[in-house]
Amino acid sequence: METENMTPEEVLEQKAQKLADQKTIVKKKERLLLLAIAIFVLAVAGVAVAGILALKPGEETIQGQADCETTRVSGKLPGRIVKFYVKEGDYVHKGDKLVSIYSSTVDAKLSQARSMQGVAASQSQKVDRGTREELKNSAYNVWQQAKAAEEIAQKTYQRMQSLYNQGVVSEQKRDEAKAAYDAATAQVQAAKSQYDMAVNGAQREDKTAANSMEAAARAQVREVESLLEDQVLVAPCDGEVSEIYPHEGELVAMGTPIMTISKLYDMWVSFSVREDKLKDMPMNKEVTVTIPALGNKKTRLQVYYIHDMGSYAVWQATKATGEYDSKTFEVKARPVELIEGLRPGMSVLFDKPTEKTADKKK
Repeated sequence: METENMTPEEVLEQKAQKLADQKTIVKKKERLLLLAIAIFVLAVAGVAVAGILALKPGEETIQGQADCETTRVSGKLPGRIVKFYVKEGDYVHKGDKLVSIYSSTVDAKLSQARSMQGVAASQSQKVDRGTREELKNSAYNVWQQAKAAEEIAQKTYQRMQSLYNQGVVSEQKRDEAKAAYDAATAQVQAAKSQYDMAVNGAQREDKTAANSMEAAARAQVREVESLLEDQVLVAPCDGEVSEIYPHEGELVAMGTPIMTISKLYDMWVSFSVREDKLKDMPMNKEVTVTIPALGNKKTRLQVYYIHDMGSYAVWQATKATGEYDSKTFEVKARPVELIEGLRPGMSVLFDKPTEKTADKKK
């Protein structure tokens, strides 16, 4: 309706204005599209740069872990835990009581061993004392009776021989008398041997066997007593009780670890170092490290141990780049001075010396 009332000039002017507005809108869209493309390109470029920076290898951190010498406390006595005299975290000195163990079985074995020792000692004394006097007297009397019978048989034989020579008795009678005399002589020898045996007592082998049995019984008693020595276990060294394994009332076998004592005065730090980094940690060299758990405290350690960790350890294959296979070494270092607060398990970071530091040392 408005167009019908407008003059031709106004209609043309209106159309021209619409064309101008459309061109303006198209230009704005083109500018927005160019801006979006520019932002996209910048974003891609930023991501690419960030990726390049991320892929660029940074300075490798050599991290170690603090550790210390430990001693496991165990005993020879199998039994039940009666009481602990210490708890985890306590500091003990060598000889302090740690735990008591009770074993009714070992107590019974000790009583049995002492009884066997008494029996063996009595048997040994009996053998050493020899034959009783009553048996000796009896053997002597039998010997004397045999001698008297021998004398009678001898006289009888002599008479029969004389009568035989005179032709009064037959040869058979003379032979019977001779046989009786020979038997009497043999009886005397047998009686004399029994008497000698009674006087001499047991044989040397019997005495040796009896003494050996007594010694074995004494050794068995000492063996059981040595087990009972571990009824109360004491600290073998100074240190901190770091871990207790069983609880009161539990049964423990012979040699079972009962607790661990950590020697906090014997600390070291263990590093796993690739061999191309060993130049910074040679043997006997003092190195600077940082301990994050102690407020990034810096201190010095002295390297005292370097050893190949073996083929099972982590190693870096670099043959693909024309180089070699880098193996990993275990490096241990001890604190130059006592580090207050350092405990096993804390992380320790190796501070690689800078060129300026190296120049100053030179």
